[in-house]
Amino acid sequence: MAHDMIIRGGSIVDGTGSTAFEGDVAIDGDTIVAVGKVDGGAKQEIDARGKVVTPGFIDLHTHLDAQIGWDPMLTPSSWHGVTTALMGNCAVTFAPCKPADRNFLAEMMETVEDIPREAILSGLPWDWESYGEYLDSIEKLDPGINVTGMVGHAAIRYYVMGARGIDENPTDEEIARIAEIAGNSVRDGAIGFSTNRLPGHRLPDGRAIPGTYAELKELKAIAAAVGAANGLMQTVPWYSKDAIETDLEYLGEEATHGKLRVLFSVVETESFRFDDPHHIVEKYREQGCEIYGTTVPRPGGFVSTLRNNIFFPAWSKLREVDMDERLAAIRNDEFRQALIDDAKNDPQSDTFAAGLRWMGDGARPVYTRPPEDNLTAMAKAAGEHPAETWLRMQLETDGKATFHRPFFNMHFDAVEQLMDRDWVVPGLGDAGAHVGQIMDSGWPSFFLSHWVRDTGKLPIESAIQRMTQRAAKVLALGDRGELAVGKRADVNVLDLDKVEERIPQMVRDFPHDNSRLIQRGAGYAATLVNGQVILRDDEHTGARAGRVLRSNQSA
Repeated sequence: MAHDMIIRGGSIVDGTGSTAFEGDVAIDGDTIVAVGKVDGGAKQEIDARGKVVTPGFIDLHTHLDAQIGWDPMLTPSSWHGVTTALMGNCAVTFAPCKPADRNFLAEMMETVEDIPREAILSGLPWDWESYGEYLDSIEKLDPGINVTGMVGHAAIRYYVMGARGIDENPTDEEIARIAEIAGNSVRDGAIGFSTNRLPGHRLPDGRAIPGTYAELKELKAIAAAVGAANGLMQTVPWYSKDAIETDLEYLGEEATHGKLRVLFSVVETESFRFDDPHHIVEKYREQGCEIYGTTVPRPGGFVSTLRNNIFFPAWSKLREVDMDERLAAIRNDEFRQALIDDAKNDPQSDTFAAGLRWMGDGARPVYTRPPEDNLTAMAKAAGEHPAETWLRMQLETDGKATFHRPFFNMHFDAVEQLMDRDWVVPGLGDAGAHVGQIMDSGWPSFFLSHWVRDTGKLPIESAIQRMTQRAAKVLALGDRGELAVGKRADVNVLDLDKVEERIPQMVRDFPHDNSRLIQRGAGYAATLVNGQVILRDDEHTGARAGRVLRSNQSA
């Protein structure tokens, strides 16, 4: 009998780290049924000769919790080979939620993750109270790729304590209730629990979100409850000299006390490039703790364009102009000169310009410039003020000039050392969040194009293993992350010579005419989710084959 699908003659990189080999992959329904030489025919075949066949990529840090309501293809992730996305990071989720608290959770997500509040409230059905009911609701939306979610600390705290949960720590009885809800959420399908210790994640009134300053006894109680349900615990630590060592010790305490997997956002900053605090993680891992970090495999940070608001701080006049009218505005000599004068008179302009790196004038963005190759240096070479250079380049490109302003993982040697640790998984692209400011969601394409193809720093087998099998292990998804008989058919067929990101762009495709940054990918001959082709030659096919992957099940 013919198979449903055969992917023929590709270089198979199976996700285990084993040496690539030429062969076929046969699929029946949503399951891989043969890998190697496959005889016979199929209802559908993909010619993979000259291409690389891999498991689908897993992104461990997204905020697609809201976007799934109006963008079922979950872009940009699905343009870059991601077949499973982890939502609910950083403690901010939409469940559990009492009906009266919906506005609070939406506003919190807006200020923390730059997702418009009105889009959140109108773009989701809000027909749930518990986290399990939230998963039931989004499952009805037929996502294009697989999603799995964590229940957020801030949401649970507010659910149990109300407004007291913002500034006060819970009583022992409230801790027990918070932990109970966290554990029950995992039993109801959440893959885990997320918390946040970064004070910069704030509510509209400027206060840190609930749970930011939680004491260790609360976190250990939650870890015990989540661990008993075989869940994951995710943390955003505070990378400051005063806090980071304590926060990393807390990770070890949680892993030990809860006997559970722990995931955290791991970055290199100026403060910690040489004074590395991650020996604390190594210490606990040597004791048997299962602690993982995820990081962007390149500099991460803001995108500066004419159509978003990441430009010179003094340019309030330009921020007031509709993004579609800004090019015409800066073509006006008087208006443009006023912007230049404002920038010249603002001491912050020099700092801003020194942090901007031009992404280049090609289809592929340049993320590899050293810090000194910045807008300041470009302006000096041209004999201009940096504001003049920025504006001139916008005029010369009809408003398409794009700059990057990294604020973490800024040095490639440090990023390379960080990624080389066996507990680090590439990711942290924040897909679905910071929609008008940051666009790091194309990280899989950069990981393959830069680290594998262009520099040869990583063999393809190692790179794919990190994005697939290792990531699946973090989520305890035993049926994904490898090309093997019996595994779910999440598959990428890649033209490795062509894989890369495209320049970020601002588009208006959010509810209520809101705009966001997107980033297309290139080199993806096909992406399959649960056996169905959702992407062909970098374009969506219309198939929506994703599932909500719940804890303690193979789905």
